[in-house]
Amino acid sequence: MEVNQARLMAELERLSSFSEVPAPAVTRVVFTPTDLQARAYLKSLCEGFTIREDAVGNTFIRWVGAEPDLPAVGTGSHIDAIPNAGRYDGTVGVLGGLEAMRALREGGFKPRRSIELVLFTSEEPTRFGIGCLGSRFLAGSLNASDGDRLKDANQATLNQVRVAAGFAGPLEDVPLKPGYYHAFAELHIEQGPLLDMRGVPLGVVTAIAAPASLRITIEGEGGHAGAVLMPGRHDAFLGAAEISLALEAAAKSSGAIDTVATTGICNVFPGAVNSIPSRVELSVDARDIDIERRDGMLNSLAAACDQVAAARGLRITREVLNADAPAVCSPMVIEALERACGLQKFDRMVSRAYHDSLFISRVAPTAMLFIPCRAGVSHRPDEYSSPEDITRGVEVLAKALSYLAEA
Repeated sequence: MEVNQARLMAELERLSSFSEVPAPAVTRVVFTPTDLQARAYLKSLCEGFTIREDAVGNTFIRWVGAEPDLPAVGTGSHIDAIPNAGRYDGTVGVLGGLEAMRALREGGFKPRRSIELVLFTSEEPTRFGIGCLGSRFLAGSLNASDGDRLKDANQATLNQVRVAAGFAGPLEDVPLKPGYYHAFAELHIEQGPLLDMRGVPLGVVTAIAAPASLRITIEGEGGHAGAVLMPGRHDAFLGAAEISLALEAAAKSSGAIDTVATTGICNVFPGAVNSIPSRVELSVDARDIDIERRDGMLNSLAAACDQVAAARGLRITREVLNADAPAVCSPMVIEALERACGLQKFDRMVSRAYHDSLFISRVAPTAMLFIPCRAGVSHRPDEYSSPEDITRGVEVLAKALSYLAEA
């Protein structure tokens, strides 16, 4: 078996050209013309494999095995990209998964179980405000009613947008049937600095953190910045600042390095330099691989909101947008990945970013393989993984898929 590095890197380069912004940045939002062009390009590379698409646009590229009725072995990732992103997030797992299948086939391997590459729809939350859209539907975490509930910034529903993009059919048919996959392994750049910093070429993921996302609204009283004296103020922004700091303190005091929290959006109204803020909306992300620690952090956040509201005379409301459970990876898939690493050095590690594998793990034994990205940079135009690291990851993935396909 030999991975064709030149072919793979050329395909990654070509895929990055389907973008709404100039290189080196990539913007590719689900169901836009650039997304549909990128999907068409991927399908053009899949000669000799069968292709099917479901009602939400998940695309399945299958190498039919000698015993096609057995549960298949899956791999894959996503190709949508947030605004001003890089070219390797998700795409390494899609084109790398395809190259792993081609390398095995060209090397004469004949799988017992079918091997299937999945292009998941909308891993990024850019358009509909929720990540891992396609894999959530596959795992049954979203249902048919969400097709009308989920809307983009233009108030177009998921159902309207997907049908316009050519993905019709009932959403009830999307969830995978029990036992569809024997195993699933996703290749991905780390999106963090550990492998690069340690000089370790491979990471076998044992657990995947999951976020809770909240919207917090703080309402106070506006007024003239010069005329309202300090003792009588009810400044919504200062309340928001205290809440953000309380969230940071809760994450730092959890006792575990895997607890993280971020206040990523702070919208201040009316947003004038000489006006006291009367309303602030915060968007909060809290993550851990341990659900009790994460939910303990959320309880601390709730208590801080109550305290700040009372102390500053504010009205504070909290809306939980999602609170997914973390995942523990499958020992069987971990063993296959570690065996495939051979004598190459690897680290066991957790994924602090969440991925489609988080939801696939609900319905199939799942694990992930990480490769380094330079300085841990991701979701930026300077995101970079070397051809050597990408090729190494594909080689390990291919071997692991071959082991799992023969089991």
